[in-house]
Amino acid sequence: MSYVQVSPDVSLHYQDWGTGQPVVLIHGWPLSHEMWEYQMTELPKHGLRCIAYDRRGFGKSSKPWASYDYDTLAQDLHGLLTELDLRDVTLVGFSMGGGEVARYMGRYGGERVSKVVFVSSVTPYLLQDDSNPDGVDRSTFDDMVEQIQKDRADFLQTFGKQFYGVNLISHPVSQAHLDGDFMRAYLASPKATVDCVRSFSETDFRQDLQRIKVPTLIIHGDSDKTVPFESSGQLTHRLMPHSQLLTYSGAPHGLFFTERDRLNQDLLSFIMERKTVTEPVTY
Repeated sequence: MSYVQVSPDVSLHYQDWGTGQPVVLIHGWPLSHEMWEYQMTELPKHGLRCIAYDRRGFGKSSKPWASYDYDTLAQDLHGLLTELDLRDVTLVGFSMGGGEVARYMGRYGGERVSKVVFVSSVTPYLLQDDSNPDGVDRSTFDDMVEQIQKDRADFLQTFGKQFYGVNLISHPVSQAHLDGDFMRAYLASPKATVDCVRSFSETDFRQDLQRIKVPTLIIHGDSDKTVPFESSGQLTHRLMPHSQLLTYSGAPHGLFFTERDRLNQDLLSFIMERKTVTEPVTY
């Protein structure tokens, strides 16, 4: 297994497949880098080097007690890019991982990065307050934390169904896939699982987004019940008028699996063709 040391007490586990222009994939909460299976096994076939890593506290990476704020998480990403000496990188952040992309670009000025992609991202700012009246009420996140602390296993199983839009009439993923996600999520640090809820719900990325000057792709499903499109993908695009927005009609939060073929093609087109489109597109 491959690891990179990003601080004296934290090493990140990563998977590195393929050769060519590097693409760094940043996973969502509460999963691990393994959520990118269907991207990691496809994109390298097209001349790309794909690196996916476990965020601190998750997967096979170190699980420290504290420091799950986005400044630290962006520093971890910077450490990975530096230690592996990656250049001309495309950063792809899913959900919580979109926050790492935004904070890295804001804090490090886009060092080593040529493009960014936000997939079902938590940007620009989820929490409702005076500056963000259309955000999510704090009680929603307080309830998540309470449920995790009460019975983390039960919470993760329930959350997984919402993640993919599973209900009485819709079953876009198998029970086996849900079981696999549960296994990946349950391996995470309980403390990291809770602390990251606070981080992705309370961090304001609006200034970070405005500092991004490289070509940017935003992909979001309009049936996302976990990170609603109207308060995330749509607003991110408005803050970044140079960005390209692809709205996946009917897609849930976990579109990296349910819409994997479409997502892979859109990622390849964006990375390889080097085009930037400013008009939103709905499939």
